[in-house]
Amino acid sequence: MNLFAEIKILVLNSLTALQADGALPGGLDFANVAVEPPRDPLHGDMATNAAMVLAKPAKMKPRDIAEALATKLTADSRVVSADVAGPGFLNLRLDATAWQAIVPDALAKGGDFGRSDMGTGRRVNVEYVSANPTGPLHVGHTRGAVFGDALASLLDFAGYDVTREYYINDGGAQVDVLARSVYLRYLEANGQEVQFVDGTYPGDYLIQTGQDVKEKYGDSLVDKPESEWLEELREFSTEAMMDLIRADLAALGVEMDVFYSEKSLYGTGLIESALANLDGKGLIYEGVLEPPKGKKPDDWEPRVQTLFKSTDHGDDVDRPVKKSDGGWTYFAPDIAYHFNKIERGFDELIDVLGADHGGYVKRMKAAVSALSDGRVPLDIKLTQLVKLYKNGQPFKMSKRAGTFVTLRDVVESVGRDVTRFVMLTRKNDAPLDFDFDKVLEQSRDNPVFYVQYAHARICSVLSKAKEAGIDCDPAVLAAIDLSEISHTNELTVLRKLGEWPRLLELAARNHEPHRVAFYLYELASDFHALWNKGHEVPELRFLQESNPQRSQGTIALITAVSVVLSAGLGILGVTPMQEMR
Repeated sequence: MNLFAEIKILVLNSLTALQADGALPGGLDFANVAVEPPRDPLHGDMATNAAMVLAKPAKMKPRDIAEALATKLTADSRVVSADVAGPGFLNLRLDATAWQAIVPDALAKGGDFGRSDMGTGRRVNVEYVSANPTGPLHVGHTRGAVFGDALASLLDFAGYDVTREYYINDGGAQVDVLARSVYLRYLEANGQEVQFVDGTYPGDYLIQTGQDVKEKYGDSLVDKPESEWLEELREFSTEAMMDLIRADLAALGVEMDVFYSEKSLYGTGLIESALANLDGKGLIYEGVLEPPKGKKPDDWEPRVQTLFKSTDHGDDVDRPVKKSDGGWTYFAPDIAYHFNKIERGFDELIDVLGADHGGYVKRMKAAVSALSDGRVPLDIKLTQLVKLYKNGQPFKMSKRAGTFVTLRDVVESVGRDVTRFVMLTRKNDAPLDFDFDKVLEQSRDNPVFYVQYAHARICSVLSKAKEAGIDCDPAVLAAIDLSEISHTNELTVLRKLGEWPRLLELAARNHEPHRVAFYLYELASDFHALWNKGHEVPELRFLQESNPQRSQGTIALITAVSVVLSAGLGILGVTPMQEMR
């Protein structure tokens, strides 16, 4: 049951009826008509912009349309009033029974309440993390991993066929650096003193890998020239780091469907095939780029290069795909990789990248647009930096990693659930402060505690209700008369429950899983307010021996709240707490 969608249908049908009555001209486009919560809850339960968006094409005053629409809407038993506000917005108040009907629907559907079919028949690829396989994941990867994983779950809940994918950047020079760093640890394992110069990875996490190399090769690689061990150690070290990364992801509760190797693109004709596709569309040419203004990018050369005419698809400048020496630019395998995604039949692509990849957005969107002839949209979500604090001070670097705080440091310090929820308490493109002390506080200011506490409180009430002999089976509760559940605080909770299906579709459509975290905090806040109100108003207490029918109605209400809290936390990858420890 999506009450907002139902009232929107009522609005659209009323507009059609006004056309039939001659009160509105025919041929109007209703696509931009919306029904949503009003900015100020005091103004009503819902608001529609219908009169505002139709006034100009109808050549009528907005208020005239709004007043005529109000008359039609109030003929429906669910609409108590429809008030014209400002230049022509229409604020609606619904009868309590409309909100009360949400509870049995939520109880009947359980965890599927709010689930949508908006993505049915569409396959979407969500690529996230995709860290260089040169060491453990750091806190920046943590945010991208949580965001990508929650987004994938959200899209799945909205009916999409979702593939979670990790792109292994194992084809570049950084993997050579990894192999050399592991070789130093290997020499160290063989009793030699080594020095990590600039450009190598000094983290302690490579000590075990060096020992593993010794176990496999003994001392046979000692004093050997690089040409005899580099390729072998590249593969050995990459596999070891990917094992480490998989373990990091598992600690965070992230499971990938596909791990795709960049290296598999080289020497297989896949890069050539992707560029041939673009060449066949007249988008590849030989030329010299104009020198850029300001800082020169890494891929600019004042010589003839093979260029992709990305400006034909919205980019600011054309982009090189092959250097003057015949080698591929870093952009070429990225084109081939996304071409592979398109050929695998995905209808939508989403890349979750760090904020330092901002310059990558337009060129990659241009490539996907060109390769798919505009059929497959690519959305690139950038996750901003995470700043860590402890005891009010910036958190110091990890000794194990050498240069950064690891994902495992964070998860082991505060737990998986706290890590995941806090990473979603800001929009992905906004910086996030992660305070190790504050995220463990048991207070309203700590959103993850506040939401989990609401769920645990409900579990406690349900346990006491069962002890009191109240039947708490959802099927029984779904049939309870809720007419007495009409206090202001109870209606506030009901209205918030009614927003859940709409919120999910909005969050999925905009690829914004943080909206779920925000909503859960608001729902928890409304529940806690109802709980506290019971201390002031005895008849609002959840369990009342003198009024078992009302008690069962209240139990039905808060059980519906627990259903939504549990489903929302599940989307975020957070465990609903049965009791607070």
